[in-house]
Amino acid sequence: MNVETPQILLTNDDGIHSPGLWAAAEALSTLGFVTIAAPREQYSGAGRSLSNSSDREIKPTTLKIGEQEWTCYSVGGSPAQSVQFGLHAILKNKPDLVVSGINYGENPSTDISMSGTVGAALEAAAHGVPSMAVSLELEDEDWFGYSRKVDFSAAADFTRRLAKWILEHPMPEDVHLLNLNVPAHATPTTPWKVTRLSRHRYFEPRLKQIPGHAPDIDSDIKVYADDPSEKGSDVYTLRVEKLVSITPLSLDFTSRIDLGDLQKSFGKLD
Repeated sequence: MNVETPQILLTNDDGIHSPGLWAAAEALSTLGFVTIAAPREQYSGAGRSLSNSSDREIKPTTLKIGEQEWTCYSVGGSPAQSVQFGLHAILKNKPDLVVSGINYGENPSTDISMSGTVGAALEAAAHGVPSMAVSLELEDEDWFGYSRKVDFSAAADFTRRLAKWILEHPMPEDVHLLNLNVPAHATPTTPWKVTRLSRHRYFEPRLKQIPGHAPDIDSDIKVYADDPSEKGSDVYTLRVEKLVSITPLSLDFTSRIDLGDLQKSFGKLD
């Protein structure tokens, strides 16, 4: 950890008015100076996209978070754009850590590429900044609301503890960000596990036919809890064992195979 006060950039995909963001801000403020740059509106499911239709307006916004008033930055853009503006337009120096969350709803398995929460952390990692994404499992599946019934206290505590570790240790080789998923009924004493991504889809697309309207695509959670190959995965840990999942992620999407063997297999590609 720097001898100076650590600088933390905080963002999310649920928007700047999300109580999950505020819970993370309060927890992280015990570790360093927190700057909030988050989408002006709900921006879930954006992945690491950079919207061409956003107005890219950066607007200082005063919010009461806990007992303090914070000057936050509302960004007219995606989560990844919020990170870009945070790094290049709002902060004078590169922060020590970027945190994305706490998200309304879990973000495990191969579906992380769709997550704006994880996408923001990926964007930070691509800029060479250690980062983490934090998501809290929901039971009512109200991913787009700001339900005050959701208790973020345990997720905030794990956010603080993992952030503290990142600030005090270099990331291991080939680890560029950490994906933290917290069970709905977790407490600060809930055990945690380092996990791998599940190899199955988590959110299953479902076609919705609405009379008088164009068809729509919704998502159901589909969990392969009985699959023995899922043991050790983020989904199994979260949904079956009810434990906190920490998944190390790499920006290197290259398949871990012998590239020379694959080139020989391709031959001349005749």
